[in-house]
This record gives sequence, structure tokens and C-alpha cells, in this order.
Amino acid sequence: MTDSGPGAHGGISLPPVRPTKIVCVGLNYGHHATEMNKAVPDEPLLFMKPPSALIGCGQPIELPPQSDEIHHEGELVVVLGKSLKDADETQAKAAIFGYTCGLDITARDIQRRENRYTRAKGFDTFAPVGPSITPADQFEPADHQLSCRVNGQLRQQSSLDDFIFPIPRVLSFISRVMTLYPGDLIFTGTPAGVGPIEHGDTVQVDIDGIGTLENPVIRR
Repeated sequence: MTDSGPGAHGGISLPPVRPTKIVCVGLNYGHHATEMNKAVPDEPLLFMKPPSALIGCGQPIELPPQSDEIHHEGELVVVLGKSLKDADETQAKAAIFGYTCGLDITARDIQRRENRYTRAKGFDTFAPVGPSITPADQFEPADHQLSCRVNGQLRQQSSLDDFIFPIPRVLSFISRVMTLYPGDLIFTGTPAGVGPIEHGDTVQVDIDGIGTLENPVIRR
């Protein structure tokens, strides 16, 4: 794991971790499922982003020419501190190193057209995280709130106790599919309020107790 540097408002910083993989949970907030006109899943809906999508605080989100509708999705991100395989929920919780802020950037038109997640969410720069990691023993998600702003305008806001699938259950579920390694990232889902971002915008995800992830938006 690496030092994230100065963080938001302090210039460009590196991602605070170098994962072997980035695993994401879709539709983990009921209100977001409603706004996307999708049924709440019976078990965690997983997809992945490549490590090449990872950027840090202050680095630009690049809008690719293949899409005309890019959305922000602010999220709490789990950073693993221990390997997990076939873990129960107690073991999964104990393996959490800490938490950081994240943005699941999505090419919504591609997602809608293909009804798949990989290309729509896998472009370079589509996984900003930072500005730092708060250790798990200093952060209980249910006691904190997430907000996402675009150009200072509030788009998303939610307490972090509204998950359909609690974090230990999600980690246990993933570990029964693939082995998780120290430094791997798990994006835990986004609340309602996702929306478009455009060239020239600035996106901020703030979680009290962690800090503010801030990224400019440019057209590639």
C-alpha cells in the first residue's frame, strides 16, 4: 500500500493502494435500484474494473470518445488487509484494512445498450479512489455519511447504514468466488442520485472520517 500524498485540494496524489483487482457491487442501495428501474437482487451483483482504471485524487477522469453519457457514482470503498478465501462474515470483517472514497464512473449509454458492465465501467480513469485510507478500527461505516457533488452541487447523499447487503456479507460472498488479496479494493455500491458529468466539471466524493476525493473531468 502506498501513501496517498496531499489529498484533495493539495494537488495530484497517487491512489492510496495498488490492488490486484477491483471488485464492485451493483445495486446495493434500494433507492438506486429504483432510479435505475431494476429489481433488488437476491444476492450481491458483482462486476469488476481493471486495475488500469485506477487513479488518485486530483487526477483527471477522461471521458472516452465511445460514449456520450458518462455518470458519476460515489461510493465507500473497502481496502483488504488480509487474504480471504471461502471466508465467513466474521473472518471477512476481520480482514478489512480500512476504507476510502471512490467513484464508479460509468458510460451509461454503453451499459444500457449492451446490458453488460465490463466495457461501460472499465475505461482507463474510471475508478478514482482516495484521498487516503482510514483504518478499520477507526471507522464504523454506519456512523458516517457519503455525499457526492458536481461543481459544488449536491447530487448524492446517504448514510452508510443503508446497504442491501452488509459489507461483511459482501466480502464473504466474493471470497467464495475468488481469492481476495491484501490491497484489493471492493466498491460497495452507490446511493441514489447518479447523474451525468461533462468536460470541465469537478466531482467530489466526501465521507466524513475519511476525507474528500476530488477529480476534474476532461474529454480524452
